Amino acid sequence: MSPVTPPDQVTEQARRAAALCLDNKALDVLLLDLHGVTDMTDYFVVATGTSDTHVRSVAGNVVEAMAKVGVKAYSIEGAEEGRWVLVDFVDFVVHVFHPSMRSYYQIERLWGDAPSVAFSS
Repeated sequence: MSPVTPPDQVTEQARRAAALCLDNKALDVLLLDLHGVTDMTDYFVVATGTSDTHVRSVAGNVVEAMAKVGVKAYSIEGAEEGRWVLVDFVDFVVHVFHPSMRSYYQIERLWGDAPSVAFSS
């Protein structure tokens, strides 16, 4: 059984993942606080890449950088296609979308009850 990550550390990790997306030139980076909205995870990080290659690159760089600080991805989905890569870190989930997919799924609207923080350079 793995230890439970303290809430303030989870917040710091999710914010770090959002900042990494921004550092990798992702667009419209948003952190959704899902506390009180769902029990499935604490945060969603949502970002947009400019192409399939960029989407894969942003997600891959987040996985690599988070691993270097001891935060391992539990699951990665969509990396081969690069249209929508989902990286599940359990306490937070990173979604990196191709612009057309982000527009289609409108994840921010779906989770509209969640407070959000926009990240910019």
